[in-house]
Amino acid sequence: MLPAVTATRYVTPLREGGSLPGLMEADDLGTYVVKWRAAGQGVKVLAAEVVCGELARRLSLPVPALVTVDVAPELAVGEPDVEVQELLRNSAGVNLGMDYLPGALDFEAGAARVSPELAGRVLWFDALVGNVDRSWRNPNMLFWHDRLHLIDHGASLTFHHNWAGADAAVSRPYDAAQHALVECEPDVPAADAALAPRVTRELLHEVLALVPDAWLEGPGADDGPADVRGRYVDQLLARLVARDSWLPGLVGAARSGGAGRRSAPRGENRPSWLGPPPPEGVTQR
Repeated sequence: MLPAVTATRYVTPLREGGSLPGLMEADDLGTYVVKWRAAGQGVKVLAAEVVCGELARRLSLPVPALVTVDVAPELAVGEPDVEVQELLRNSAGVNLGMDYLPGALDFEAGAARVSPELAGRVLWFDALVGNVDRSWRNPNMLFWHDRLHLIDHGASLTFHHNWAGADAAVSRPYDAAQHALVECEPDVPAADAALAPRVTRELLHEVLALVPDAWLEGPGADDGPADVRGRYVDQLLARLVARDSWLPGLVGAARSGGAGRRSAPRGENRPSWLGPPPPEGVTQR
């Protein structure tokens, strides 16, 4: 199971995107970015965060620690925004928390420091899980203590929003033209050689075991948690086996450098909750 904490104070909403994640303090003295069970597309987004985040961690990719956060509805009382109050009340119970990285820098501030090896591994991983939300417009990556961290995988595993069409997603090409790392000379063949053998059925079962039962929704009303976990495992393994259908396109996009990515002005893609970017020339330690 993921580590479990209890929320003690609601700090502020993070108004990035439509799901309104919140910054919360917990009884372990940690501070977490909390994603709500009642937001957006519901618990499937939380399941995707756990599956992708913990799979990435086991593939030695840097992701913040994940926990489950038990939230009491009374914590919404001090929030003046009625929409946020309702979201908190409707999300009472177990939600997902991601370790808050204080002082983190936005991706644009450190993109030049991403090696071809790491860029290739992130690109390969995103293609495996179908992450459609790591473009230069919305990188979902931060630099913390001079190290890249991958955040926000809720837009991955899109097949679980339509289980009836999941088979079609197995061999679907991955569009890497606008990926935030495509201009970092990603070494995709080396990433495939290093990571593909590590994605085993045993590893995927280990990752799926971390998803709370209540966040698992299968195609049928009679599908139990074990059945749904098995569907995720089979889907990801099939995607891995079918990589002859998507890996060549990934290699080609990496070698071409994408579709003319526009370098965003410094700070344009910076989440507002990080505050203003530091002055030019200042590095974070």
